[in-house]
Amino acid sequence: MVESELRFAGYAAVFGHPDRGGDVVRRGAFARSLGRGAPIPLLWQHRPGRAIGQIEYLREDKRGLRVIARLSDARATEALRAGRAMGLSFGYRVRAARDGPLRELVELDLVEVSLVSDPMQPQARVHATTG
Repeated sequence: MVESELRFAGYAAVFGHPDRGGDVVRRGAFARSLGRGAPIPLLWQHRPGRAIGQIEYLREDKRGLRVIARLSDARATEALRAGRAMGLSFGYRVRAARDGPLRELVELDLVEVSLVSDPMQPQARVHATTG
C-alpha cells in the first residue's frame, strides 16, 4: 500500500441539473458504457496518461454517476485532503442528445473520470474520504 493512498466517494455526474455549459445528463446516459464492463481510468484534471488511482465502483443511481475510487498519487491525495480538488468530472463522447434550450445528453460513451478543482457540474463532488 502506498503511503499517499486515499479512498473517496462522490458523483462524477448529477442527473437533471444543467452544468455551466448548458448540458443536462439524463438517467441512463451511461448504461451502455457501464454495461461493457471495460475499466474506466481515473485521471487528474482530464489529463490523458495521468492516472492517479483506480476506480473501485462506478454505477448510475437515482442521483447520478456514483464513483468510489482509490487514489495512489501523492499530489492528487494532498490536493483532495487540502480541499483544493474536491470536484469530479468525466470525459465522454456523445452517442445521442436532444437539442433545446439545454442540450440533453441521453447516451454517452464514458471515456474517463477525473478529480478536478473546478467541475463543469458544480454538484459533481467528492462527498466522503477515508485513509
